[in-house]
Amino acid sequence: MSRRKFIKNTVLGSVASGGVGLSFKNLNFKEFSGPRIISTWNHGFEANKVAWNNLSSGKGGLTAVEYGVRVSEDDPNEMSVGLGGLPDRIGKVTLDACIMDNNNDCGSVSFLENIKNPISVARLVMEKTPHIMLSGKGAYDFAIEQGFKSQNLLTKKAEEAWQKWKKSSDYKPVINIENHDTISMLLIDDNQDLFGACTTSGAAWKLHGRVGDSPIIGAGLFLDNDVGAAAATGLGEAVIRTAGSAMVVEVMRQGATPLEACKEIVNRISKIHENRPEWEYLQVGFIALSKNGEHAGYSLKKGFNYALHDSVEQKMIDAKYEIK
Repeated sequence: MSRRKFIKNTVLGSVASGGVGLSFKNLNFKEFSGPRIISTWNHGFEANKVAWNNLSSGKGGLTAVEYGVRVSEDDPNEMSVGLGGLPDRIGKVTLDACIMDNNNDCGSVSFLENIKNPISVARLVMEKTPHIMLSGKGAYDFAIEQGFKSQNLLTKKAEEAWQKWKKSSDYKPVINIENHDTISMLLIDDNQDLFGACTTSGAAWKLHGRVGDSPIIGAGLFLDNDVGAAAATGLGEAVIRTAGSAMVVEVMRQGATPLEACKEIVNRISKIHENRPEWEYLQVGFIALSKNGEHAGYSLKKGFNYALHDSVEQKMIDAKYEIK
């Protein structure tokens, strides 16, 4: 008898005898459907292609997600990530990123300036230091020591947008617009091992020094190789308040599907924030990938989408949402 059949039969027998308090309808025993990559927003479509090529060529899931999201970091027209990211209110582009593998090893950088690929610095924090997160000048110094080149990340287009914003200096993010559309990527490989990456320039016009959810393991990204993975996009403060991605995975651990888990945590965020001033401009979305490759996305308000890439199809999916 296979391990999966043994577990299923054991649970069925326990439920029948009243031995456990789980509802069988919430347990997910679908067969694994092969490697799959999902990532947030339209720029995830091209990022997925690069990730898939890396995975297919045998470079491994960690390298795949790293170089997948680097597509967005390297693109000056993606004004929420890496080079060309919109600056904070004093005109500085500061970057946040984290990466995590199937062994729960992880690395992170926050408040990093003048290095366009924070995801690769985060990976080296994981692999070459005893720490998980480096921040600010310490993260920058480490990057330089590792051979990264310092460069000005503020493009002419982003600077013009900042100069325009300064005329009103009104901090009010626009839902689903580039001032907070992080790229988060989740991957499951042939061995059913999970990997994830998340990178962003954060909320445009933020206070200098602000750090969002994206570099925080458990907020912007989390995975448990026995259960599944989740990642967030949107207003980071709302995700941090709920340990969003970790909670999505924990709900999946209790037997929920990826969609049910994302929906549960978005609902929690909704209840916490509905009477707060930021409700007007609040958007949060999650993507989730289960151990068997089932995927989903769900957001607070309309407009969130995510990219899917597997051996069968490549497409954008409009996520379901809480506020109708």
